[in-house]
Amino acid sequence: MDGGFLIATQLSSLFQTQPVSIPLHTARQGVPLPPPPHDSDPPAEHATYSSLLHTPVTGTILLRVLHGGLIIELVSLSTEVPPIRIVFPAVVIPSPAVFLWESSELHVIAVTNVGSLYRVVIPVGMGRELWRDQADNVWPCEYLISNVAGLEEALVHVQGTHCVAIALPNGVLMRLETDYVGTGSGVDWMETVFQHSSFLSSLTSFLPAINNSPSNGSDIISMATHPWPTDVGHIWTLSRDRTLRFWKAKIGCVTSKTLSPLVNGKESSPAPGTSVNGNKLLLAPTHQTLLRVFSTDPDEDHIYVLAFIPTISSPSSGGSFRLLNTPRDQLYEIGTIECSTNTAHCHLQDFMVIGNWLYTLWDRQGQSIVEKTIINVEDGTFNSAPWHVASYAPEPELTPAYLEEQLLSPGSLTEKFYEAIMRPGMFSALTLRTAIDQYTDSCLSLPGPRPPQLSVTYSTLGEHIACVVGCTVNLNRDPKTGAFQHANYWNALKRDWEGFIARCREVERSARWPLVLGAQDQGEIIVVERERVGLLVREDLPVHIWRTLVRQQGSLDPQYDLLHILWTLRSGVGPQTMLNFENRLMDLVHQETAFSYADIIKDQAQRSRFREDLDEGSESWIIGRLQSINDLGEATHAVLDVIGGFDIEVKREEDEVELLLPPPNSDWSRALTTSYIVKSVDARYDLALSLVTLLFFLSEELAEWDPALLAEIFGLYRGVAMLRYVVRQPAGVCAEPLTISGDFLTPDDVASQMRNMTVTRNKPPVASTSSIIDCLLAQSSDTHRYPGSAHRFLDHAGLLQVTSPANATSQEVVFCEKLRSLRFYHVAWELLSWLPRTPGASYVLARLYIDIGRADDASELLEKIAGCFGLDHPLTSEGQQSLKWVLPVVDSQFSFYLHASTLFHNASLVHHEVLFAELAISVAPPVDTSTLWHTIIKGQTDLGLFDEAYASLMATPYETLKQECVSQLAYRMCEDNAVETLMSFNFAGLSDEVQDALAFKARNVDPRSLPSWSKVLYTWYTRRGDYRNAALAMYQRARKVQDLIYDPSTFDSLAEEQLDAYSIAINALSLVDPKNAWIVLPVTPESTHEPRKRRKLSRHIPENRYAPGKPDAEIVHLADIQYDHVLLSAQIDIIQKDLSVLSSAEFLLPPSSIVLRLAQSNRFNFAMATARSLKVDMTDLFTHLTGQCLRLSRNPDAVIQEDTSDWLLTDKVSSWPGTPADRGWRYLRQSLQRHDNAETDFKYTKATLETIMSFDRSSPPPPWLIHILEENHHEYLIRINLRYENLEYAIEHTLSLIRKSDARLARDPPQNSSATWLPYTLIDQVLIAASAQDSSPPRLSELQSEITNRVKRMQKLSQFSQ
Repeated sequence: MDGGFLIATQLSSLFQTQPVSIPLHTARQGVPLPPPPHDSDPPAEHATYSSLLHTPVTGTILLRVLHGGLIIELVSLSTEVPPIRIVFPAVVIPSPAVFLWESSELHVIAVTNVGSLYRVVIPVGMGRELWRDQADNVWPCEYLISNVAGLEEALVHVQGTHCVAIALPNGVLMRLETDYVGTGSGVDWMETVFQHSSFLSSLTSFLPAINNSPSNGSDIISMATHPWPTDVGHIWTLSRDRTLRFWKAKIGCVTSKTLSPLVNGKESSPAPGTSVNGNKLLLAPTHQTLLRVFSTDPDEDHIYVLAFIPTISSPSSGGSFRLLNTPRDQLYEIGTIECSTNTAHCHLQDFMVIGNWLYTLWDRQGQSIVEKTIINVEDGTFNSAPWHVASYAPEPELTPAYLEEQLLSPGSLTEKFYEAIMRPGMFSALTLRTAIDQYTDSCLSLPGPRPPQLSVTYSTLGEHIACVVGCTVNLNRDPKTGAFQHANYWNALKRDWEGFIARCREVERSARWPLVLGAQDQGEIIVVERERVGLLVREDLPVHIWRTLVRQQGSLDPQYDLLHILWTLRSGVGPQTMLNFENRLMDLVHQETAFSYADIIKDQAQRSRFREDLDEGSESWIIGRLQSINDLGEATHAVLDVIGGFDIEVKREEDEVELLLPPPNSDWSRALTTSYIVKSVDARYDLALSLVTLLFFLSEELAEWDPALLAEIFGLYRGVAMLRYVVRQPAGVCAEPLTISGDFLTPDDVASQMRNMTVTRNKPPVASTSSIIDCLLAQSSDTHRYPGSAHRFLDHAGLLQVTSPANATSQEVVFCEKLRSLRFYHVAWELLSWLPRTPGASYVLARLYIDIGRADDASELLEKIAGCFGLDHPLTSEGQQSLKWVLPVVDSQFSFYLHASTLFHNASLVHHEVLFAELAISVAPPVDTSTLWHTIIKGQTDLGLFDEAYASLMATPYETLKQECVSQLAYRMCEDNAVETLMSFNFAGLSDEVQDALAFKARNVDPRSLPSWSKVLYTWYTRRGDYRNAALAMYQRARKVQDLIYDPSTFDSLAEEQLDAYSIAINALSLVDPKNAWIVLPVTPESTHEPRKRRKLSRHIPENRYAPGKPDAEIVHLADIQYDHVLLSAQIDIIQKDLSVLSSAEFLLPPSSIVLRLAQSNRFNFAMATARSLKVDMTDLFTHLTGQCLRLSRNPDAVIQEDTSDWLLTDKVSSWPGTPADRGWRYLRQSLQRHDNAETDFKYTKATLETIMSFDRSSPPPPWLIHILEENHHEYLIRINLRYENLEYAIEHTLSLIRKSDARLARDPPQNSSATWLPYTLIDQVLIAASAQDSSPPRLSELQSEITNRVKRMQKLSQFSQ
């Protein structure tokens, strides 16, 4: 366990937010575009170079070079600050570096292949905020290097913030130095070029016979300096010819030493990638990490150089380390450290010295291996120490053979393969995204029509993979038989999935390529790969035993001999048998058993024929080994302790400091804890499964075993299996943090997004494939070391502390509740299916049912749980312990029902909320239950259960609650078109509240909306015989609709609504006593400023009119409503006949204009009826009618062609005899008789006569017309004839007037002087006009005689009366 093992996590799964990008520019002219990527290049998001910086101020910062050297990314591994990216205009030459300057700035120093040296200064925020919100304050500075020849193949080593070394071809070293004292300084660098040899050696290099060194052997492939910060400015380089050179700042190369390629005292043979030139074996030309410089004392006076000489072709090791001392600027080799045999045919990626430990990072076929050994340079005993190897824990590879094994278990092919690739830790999100993009491009390149799945945009990465993979595989028919070729289809689909998985494996292999080592805090070793960052951690006991058994290397403690036997037993069982056995075991643990475990195991073992799969030799060996164990029960308990046990941590001083000042938690550390938990759970599950396998092997002997021990074994297996299921579930969208919607973006967010529009935004962000465990860890703030944090999580989960599967412990119930609260419903459902239905588990299951919408099932469970709180069924201690952790304080059925009702309320499940509120009331103690009654009434109302809601409303003992809820009930019933049901309710004692509520809606709601509150209120009043208020409701509706008629486009519908309201109001008010047929309206400011002038209605002015808060009232009689109805009906008729009226601003015509328009359109019947109802003068109407009669007399054909349907062509008029002119004059006569009388002073008859005389004075008027005026207005006939100079008719009418007066006097003696009155003045005018004529009118003399006789009679009558 000394070597430990590696755990790692993918970087693409850590940060869900896009990194901030800072693009840089160059002042150098003619810079070529970056080269296009090649197919052999790693994916763009895979790092080609990495380095680590750890300081107390910043924590651990990872520098990564991405996109083929165009982007440098800084990732904080100690905080949750999102990464920041620096985009360069040219390719960055390895190796850039990042430094902390004076605890306030991060300096990124890099050299590009076009000869630009960049210093990017990033301010560091307070409290490890690093570069958060500092993107605008980043200061980049570019220096153009003068000596740019050979930079494409150069090697860069950044010594610190002030010095950069560049190794040029032929062993030339260029040193760049500057003085940086703060932002704005250090812009110019001083360049110095050094040669590694003298002038004479340079000359002799041109002589092949003299010079034995190869031409490119002096090329530098590795450089090293003393770790920063330091005052040592020396540089050490290693060339291809294994020459180690020592360079000083001002002098250059001062000494050199050639290192021999001896391995175990023998010269090694050439390896692939090396070349032999002359007599020297050259190292590979690629730049490598082959040098490290370190010192053992803090004063840096004693400096050592550790050089690595690779021997890849050696079958014994990968190379050796040469340790050199550097006293007085000299190089002395003081020893060799041989690498272990595990490194044979491996490539060294990096190494480092921390204290007395040498750590090495090896690449073994694309996998990372870390080895460490002790070196004590002072004692010189560094070559005898053993190497400790650390690698990743065994994990399954998705090879075709492994996939075939997965298909042996039940389930579909797609489901099995999809579950395998989405398992947390198997492939990173970036790997899956890259693979599906490659797969899509491959499908698009195929001939034929494009599958529709390739053109769809998917919301999640998992959905994208599930829909696209296999979309090109079709189910075909056999061309001969026509049958479906299902076998071919499944084979093709399987090959397609295997091809996609192969792509994922290839990309993931590149992602796991090791790059560099690092250290943090108390010497924790970090392993950086292209797309993963891992950590060297200590093994816990289950992992140690598991790895030992899997690798079959090393030996276990004698007390764990049983585990070795169990592993051998499990390994001897075939894959198919083991899968069947595991499935049977899962079914067994899921069920609640009624028999002993010994009997159940015996029955299952006989059914499965478990032992038949073992060969006889293996079975005998296992039986013999089991017999060698003294106490099998004690050994079994020891195995249980390994599976379910946790390490006891020893507190250190550092831990105590962390308790006082805990370090900040980070996504990376939490992900590593998740990875550790996954490996520990996998190890425990395999060991537990092996232990259960033993029980099936010994099924015939289990009757002698302690039943408690068997129960404990199955209980522990259940807990481990549940944990294994959880750690294999991806978090999916629930693990992703909430993002700000575009509707709530602040200006700063928009600016940040605009600034980040760089080459890294070409693709959508990858989704997280992290485990559910990561979400659970995020709920805690555990920042302790490994494996302590992992063991604390497993301990708190409580799944490994089960003593019997018959019980569900409180920790198990709480664990399921956590998963449910995090919205991992399918996982919580699965775990609850493993647990017995205890009250606590049932409660969590009920909560889960509520979350997924199965309200009926949740209600049934909660009702059963409520029975546990009754007096007859008190909770047991176990039930109380199970419930108290997941259920709030509940001590009675009432409080439980109340809590259940709240749960359904929060889930908007009203029906069940009401149900449990009713149950709560049924068992309620003497407390205030008004809230529950309100819940019931409101819930039943919302559900449309109006009969029940009314019953509850009338049953509640709270009057205030009744008054509050009755209006809502009435509103909802009307909105749900249940008006008839509303009217059927009595509402005893609450009718006024209902009436007020309906009246409020009728007054304030738009009359166009549904329901029509005015009609509902009208129905309410009529059902109760209150016709006056019913009429008032509809009249108010008509007035409200009238206020809305301002748009011609809506006139038709609104006017009909208003007319209908007037009609209903008239009908209702007609049922009232005619003496009291009126309604009262309050006068509001709006009604006094209406858009059109209304009739003047009567006002009721009470005595307290001027009292505060007493509005005036308007009295509307039945006749007023009828008047409004007729006016509106006429307006509608006019507009329907002539739509052009709507084009005018005042399309609602006044009454006089309406009558005139009707008359002009020959609609005399309707015009007269309207004028009579609206009390409009009909003079113009009869004038027009008389003109039509005159036209009939003169030119009947012209009039007949017009529309005369409303007067000449009615049934009554058309039945009259005579010509149309005769019928027209008869129609005029009857109309005058009907509408003209003494009340109108016969003005219509006068207008008719005047119209006739103005038309043709020579023609005599109709006799009946003259007769009417003679009977009622004789003087008018005389005057009209005088006006039109018809003296003959004037004389005739005067004679008639005198004779009629004389006849009346002769018949009735006068009672007063007025009885003998005649218009003598008018008669004088007739006489004067007649005398003025040239020829006297025929009857003038007769008139004069009559007047003379009249005067004489009046004189006699006067004398007689005296």
